[in-house]
Amino acid sequence: MTEQPRRGPGRPRESADLRDVILDTAEHSFAEHGFKGATLRDIAGAAQVNQAMIRYYFGTKEQLFDEVFRRRGSALSGQRHLLLDRLLADSASPSVEDIIHAYLKPQWDMKYSGPGGAAFVRLQARLHAEPEEHALRRRREVYDESVKRYVQALTGALPHLDRDTISIRMSFLVGAYMFMLNDLGRLGDLTDGHVVDMGKTEMMDQLVRFLSAGLRA
Repeated sequence: MTEQPRRGPGRPRESADLRDVILDTAEHSFAEHGFKGATLRDIAGAAQVNQAMIRYYFGTKEQLFDEVFRRRGSALSGQRHLLLDRLLADSASPSVEDIIHAYLKPQWDMKYSGPGGAAFVRLQARLHAEPEEHALRRRREVYDESVKRYVQALTGALPHLDRDTISIRMSFLVGAYMFMLNDLGRLGDLTDGHVVDMGKTEMMDQLVRFLSAGLRA
C-alpha cells in the first residue's frame, strides 16, 4: 500500500471546499448583518469551523469581507466587460438602451441565480451605503474599470453630452437600480396595490427605458 503524503502542520483536508463553505457562510452573514454586525464567532459557528480556521485562511474579518466581495464582484464586473465586448462587436454604435441593458443584466442574473447570488446583491447594497474609505476602495477596485468602459460607450451614443455629465448621471443610474434590485421600492403603495411585485424581465425592461431617458435628457 502506498503511503499517503502527510499534510503540513495545521493544514486541513479539502481546503478548497472548506474555503468555499466559509466564504458562502460569511456572504450570508455580511448580507444579513453588515460588516459591523457580523462576527467571526457567528460565521465560524454557522460554517461549523473554529475561528482559528477562518484566521488561517483569511486573516482578519476585514480580509474575509474583502475576499467575499471580490469573489462575486469580480465575476460580475467580468461579465459586464464580456457583454459590452459583444455589443460593440455587433454594432459600432449601439443604442443607449442596449448599453444599459448590458450593464444591468449581470446584476439581475446574479440576484436570480440562487441564495448565494441574492445574498451578494444585498451585501453589495450595504457596501454602496457605506461612506467609509474602505468600502469606497473595494468598490473602486472591483467595479471602476468596467463602469468607466460603459461611460465611454455612452459618450459615443450621446454625443450631445459631455463625459462629466454622463458620469454624473451614471451615478444616478447606480442608485436607482440598486434600490429597485433590492426590492426597496414602494410599488404596492404607489399603485394602490395594483402592482405589488414585478418579474425579473419586466422590472429590468422598465428600468432600462427610465434610465435611458434620464441619460438622454
